Amino acid sequence: MKYIDEYRDGHTARVLSERIRDIVTRPWTLMEICGGQTHTIVKSGLESLLPKEITLAHGPGCPVCVTPLELIDKAIAIASRPDVIFTSFGDMLRVPGSSKDLLSVKAEGGNVRMVYSPLDAVKIAQQHPDTKVVFFAVGFETTAPANAMSVWQARKLGLKNFSILCSHVLVPPAMEIILSSPSNMVQGFLAAGHVCTVMGYEEYIPLAEKYKTPIVVTGFEPLDILQGMYMAVKQLEEGRYEVENQYSRSVKREGNVAARKLLAEVFETTNRKWRGVGEIPNSGYKLRESFSDFDAETIFEVAHIETQESPLCIAGTVLQGLKKPHECPAFGVQCTPEHPLGAPMVSSEGACAAYYHYGRMHAQSNLHKAV
Repeated sequence: MKYIDEYRDGHTARVLSERIRDIVTRPWTLMEICGGQTHTIVKSGLESLLPKEITLAHGPGCPVCVTPLELIDKAIAIASRPDVIFTSFGDMLRVPGSSKDLLSVKAEGGNVRMVYSPLDAVKIAQQHPDTKVVFFAVGFETTAPANAMSVWQARKLGLKNFSILCSHVLVPPAMEIILSSPSNMVQGFLAAGHVCTVMGYEEYIPLAEKYKTPIVVTGFEPLDILQGMYMAVKQLEEGRYEVENQYSRSVKREGNVAARKLLAEVFETTNRKWRGVGEIPNSGYKLRESFSDFDAETIFEVAHIETQESPLCIAGTVLQGLKKPHECPAFGVQCTPEHPLGAPMVSSEGACAAYYHYGRMHAQSNLHKAV
């Protein structure tokens, strides 16, 4: 299919990699924010195309991965109740809590359902007026508008049995935590194109200026990512620190104005814990007071639940780009997709899952045939 294949052309990929090779004069470390970009990099073997001066660090851009363990335990506590239909996207069902996952709750008789949209959960609430229906609202800014719409629609319909367990996280505060860390090694960012499709990229301009770090809004196909790398390296070599938009076919500077208006109506920012990272100020969304009747955490009184992370899992250092998944002693041994210790091995966007499924495939390969 041309509209996909034109962004996966092997010849063009080699041309872009040669352009990077031609301009680089010193070592640089780049971080891609999104887990979808990580999977493209690993699956397509893009690192093998880069000159030795370029190091890639994988960032915290997987919403499933950064959802804290205690949120999973809160979801399990709610889903285990006999008076609840608990709904979620499929990628959250196998994320391990402290003792089980949501699929285990389902196997034990809990009414846990996979849905493809939060509005599906609203329909279920309409169909079961005597049962409490909860949607697990996880994600970055990308999924937040649909989740906001579900709450807005539920209020419009007068539904009293619908609520969301909100765990939305925001990208710019996480980037600032990484850049402000004494151990930071990142010198340029590839920002997540789908987040910027919603939010635009004006929020990134102060970050680029403050930390003298180029940020390139980038798509998800191999050629998108290689072009984004070239643009970032070119800035670094020229001593520029700007926000550039590689993903112009989808992203506008102002983002999706209607979606941003809805988000501002339903949500407000709050401090949010990130799995393996800790609490980041103003890095998440919570429901505004006017929509607090739809807050599952309050309705089911689970705010008190706190959980300790597994000492074997180094998800936090992986999500901060300080270590690669294969540097974890548990990787592929105690931690596999069938028996995961942490969310990065479960999620379809997790760095650990990408390395497990694709990393070995490219260990002896210079270029994946599809690029």
